[in-house]
Parts: sequence; structure tokens; C-alpha cells
Amino acid sequence: MVDEKAQEREYMRMALALAARGKGMTHPNPMVGAVVVKDDRVVGKGYHKGPYTPHAEVEALAQAGDAAKGSDLYVTLEPCNHQGRTPPCTEAIIRAGVRRVTIAAKDPNPHVRGGGAERLVEAGVEVRTGLMEREARRLNEAYEKLVLSGRPLVVVKMAATADGKVALRTGASRWITGEESRREVHRMRRGSDAVMVGRGTVEEDDPELTVRMVSLGGARPPVRVVVDSRLSLPEDRRLARGGEPKVMVASIPGHDRRKGERLRARGVEVLEVAEKEGRVDLGELLRLLGGMGVARLLVEGGPTLVGSLLEEGLADRLALFLAPRVLGDREARAWMEGRTLLDLEEAIPLRWRRVRRMGEDLLLEAEIGRR
Repeated sequence: MVDEKAQEREYMRMALALAARGKGMTHPNPMVGAVVVKDDRVVGKGYHKGPYTPHAEVEALAQAGDAAKGSDLYVTLEPCNHQGRTPPCTEAIIRAGVRRVTIAAKDPNPHVRGGGAERLVEAGVEVRTGLMEREARRLNEAYEKLVLSGRPLVVVKMAATADGKVALRTGASRWITGEESRREVHRMRRGSDAVMVGRGTVEEDDPELTVRMVSLGGARPPVRVVVDSRLSLPEDRRLARGGEPKVMVASIPGHDRRKGERLRARGVEVLEVAEKEGRVDLGELLRLLGGMGVARLLVEGGPTLVGSLLEEGLADRLALFLAPRVLGDREARAWMEGRTLLDLEEAIPLRWRRVRRMGEDLLLEAEIGRR
């Protein structure tokens, strides 16, 4: 005898796997997957591939064709009921004659939340919600953060030795971790809308911040962002030369105008951001990036930038790569700097999400709490 609930979870799990194929492609839209089932048989599948492309439900219904009439639709996010870049999905579902829609998670966007489910119920379609909701919300945590706060989900990535050091006292840091860890960082870049570093990282490491060790596979390469309050980055560094993907440098007003003009002539966008204690106001910078559609921001900066983001409560996730070696040098740089604590209650809390083996390294992933 077939376990109906187990079968329904399997259909939704299939829809979630489809949705995940859109990673790095859909933002600022959510990742969505859909599966059409008729007489216990999958007759249509689809996922959202990016702005201006058909939504998952429409793609799955088109594949199902006439078999969609009287079918069950499993979708990872509440179908839209508004005219945006594409027509409302609710109307496509109603026209197709779908009898029941199972939704993993409601759309968190406060401007549309609940509207899609309500429209379907009004049209006589049976609607159920909440199947594998936690998995669906985690898949779209960056989208949820953007629509609720106007800021991107900020993921801080650091590579350190087992004693928490990221560089020798000389500044040398290549390579602390192994090849598999570096490949995982490129996967993280592929799934991000932007990658951000500070001026010090540009000067010391001269990074490219491009996706190289993995295939983009249809994903958009992330925008490259440099936080450089005084617009003092050396012009011979690779990021100062512009090119694709786009480079943006965030500085405070009153920087070197001629230098700004030279950078713009190379295609580098210079952003003037409000000042906070003599530096770029990071909260304001995140709001600007969110307004540009950046939903997931990967921070690969040094201890100073990372320390500022954590201290100001602006970082959401931590990806800490630990190499199996110990420096044992008190002058070597730790992965976070800038704080002096006298009370353990002032420590920034972490909530571990998972631990993974990356070759000989470990990847510790955590949610960053607020004090």
C-alpha cells in the first residue's frame, strides 16, 4: 500500500530539487520549483530560471499540457497573483484546471503574501500549505531577507588555521586551505549576487573575485564590490581595472575626484556612501546593494571588514574554513579583529548549522546571532 503522505513529500522534495537548479540565476526573484501530478504520475516539471523567464508553475503546466486538467500541483512557493515581469501564475493554474495546489511556503513579500493562495481558493481550487516549509524557506532565505529588510543576506567567508589565524604577521595568507575548500568558495561565489572585500584585501592579495574553479552553468557572475572609504586602492590592482563582471567601489564623499574619474573611465562604478565614524556606513551600503537587487552577498574581506560587519550586527551567516595546521604565533592575524571585551556576555553568539569535510579541511557553517 502506498503511503500517501510519504508520496506527497517525495513530490515536494522533487520540486525543491528543481528549484535549487535556479541558484545564482533568479535573484532578486525567489527560486521556485513545481511538479504536476496526475493519477500518481508526474506529468510536468519546471523551475524558475531567472527574471523575464516563465515561472516554475507555468513551465510545469506547459509540459503537462491537457494532462494538467484535474491534476495536483506541488510548488515550493506560493504562486504569484500580480502582474510583474510575467503574468500571474494563479490565472495559468486556474485556466489549466488544476484541482489541488500544495504549497511549501507562503511568499514572505509583505506586498503579495497570501494573495496567490486566496485567489486560488476563490476560484474553487483546493489549497494546502506548509508541506516541507522549513526546507523551502531555507532555500529562499536570501530572497526573504531582501523583501523584508531591503538588505541582502550577508554570508561571511573566512579561511583560517585551527588556531583561528588568517595570515602571518607579514600578511602572507596563500594558501591556508586546500584545493577542495577553494573550489567550494567558487561554488559560493556562483550562488551569490555580489562578492565584497575591503581595500586591504585588494592591496595585499590582488584578488579577481571571479568564478573559475566551477562552471557558471547559466548563473550570472557576481558583481565585485570593494569597500574603500578614502578611495585609496592602488590603481595597478586587478579590480581597479574594471572589466566584467562589474566592479563597484564604495567610498565616502570627498574622495579623490580625479582618481574617481579614472576608475569610471575603466568601467568601475564609484559609489558615494554616507560616512559613519570616518568610514563607509556599511548599513547604508547594504541598503544600496539591496536596492540594486543583490539578495545574497558573499563577504571575503579581511579581519577588519568582517569585524565591523559582525560588530554592527550586519552579518547573517558564517562559513569558516579551518585548515589542519596551527601557527602558534601571537602576532599572526585572527579572522576577526577590532574588539576588546571585558565580559563574556558581549560575545557574538553563533548557531551551528552543519560541519562538512573539505578534503583535509573542515567547513563550519553557522547562523550569526545578535547580542
